[in-house]
Amino acid sequence: MSAARLETARRIVVKIGSALLVDGKTGAIKASWLSSLIDDLADARVRGAEIIIVSSGAIALGRRTLGLPRGNLRLEQKQAAAAVGQIALAQAWTEALRTRNMVAAQVLVTLTDTEERRRYLNARATLATLLEQGAVPVINENDTVATSEIRYGDNDRLAARVASMMSADCLVLLSDIDGLYTAPPDQKGAAFLPLVAEITPEIEAMAGKPVSGVGSGGMVTKIEAAKIALGAGCNMVIASGHEMHPLRRIHEGRRCTWFVANASALQSRKRWIAGTLQPIGRLVVDEGAATALAKGKSLLPAGVKTVAGAFARGDTVSIVTSAGREIARGLVAYDAADATRILGLKSSEIEKALGFRGRDELVHRDDMVLMGGDRA
Repeated sequence: MSAARLETARRIVVKIGSALLVDGKTGAIKASWLSSLIDDLADARVRGAEIIIVSSGAIALGRRTLGLPRGNLRLEQKQAAAAVGQIALAQAWTEALRTRNMVAAQVLVTLTDTEERRRYLNARATLATLLEQGAVPVINENDTVATSEIRYGDNDRLAARVASMMSADCLVLLSDIDGLYTAPPDQKGAAFLPLVAEITPEIEAMAGKPVSGVGSGGMVTKIEAAKIALGAGCNMVIASGHEMHPLRRIHEGRRCTWFVANASALQSRKRWIAGTLQPIGRLVVDEGAATALAKGKSLLPAGVKTVAGAFARGDTVSIVTSAGREIARGLVAYDAADATRILGLKSSEIEKALGFRGRDELVHRDDMVLMGGDRA
């Protein structure tokens, strides 16, 4: 039953730790292992899944090239290693994905790219476009510019933020451990937990320290990642990546720990919009648009009669009828000034009116929840 969560996922984020991808002795990419993972990704694509990769390894690759010592590095040394290693990492993913006719897209992010609203929206739109075009985004933290005060520091939490941002169905953390235990795995009496339905204080207490000596994460960061993922309605699985074909092994039901969300990603997102966000502006729609929204359609500029409020792109707006009845609430794709300029226009006329080609929808259905009915 657990394996089915991966099989049925339509959007999957896979995080790969440094110790899995980079040989600790030679500092080189583990080409055979990466090839087996690419086969697994190709199989997932055949099943209709979209894939996003969050890959560690840049610093591990770069430090060997620069002749930096083992152990902890100073911030500037890490940034220098990342600058060198990121090139090799991107090349490795590009060549590996190409063998299965997939296109790699390198995306470097910082903490503010997923926390600051406008940059969050830009990052989300870019990743969505890459997926629409069939590319495989390969994401890493931009260690060459991030400082200790404004960085994730590990790719477990970064992967969870990406999964949340992209409304992923499943987050896979491939690591050097096969799941969560009640105590460190080498400790007598440690019991393996195949399923976690809720992150309790007892679960958090089970987290230990990093064991690889190569990556920066540990079970603590994986539990933090689980909190983020489950809060966004995304299932998460921790599995060992030491064997060939690690995703296939999960699919076959091999040992791993599943963290199960109690709602889907889209349901969680829409409940967040409905219950947490306060509308800043208002869009008054005509009868035709109201009917279309009730059928699950997006809101197009052609169906909007008036705009009220000083909102910015990404803000929450209330969608109301001419009689003032709120029928929906959502995240708007345009600033108030631009929204006013495209009122009543067809999607094909937006570029001429604004001087740039924006989204066809004023509020996309995935960013909208109907009010007074089923909000999930």
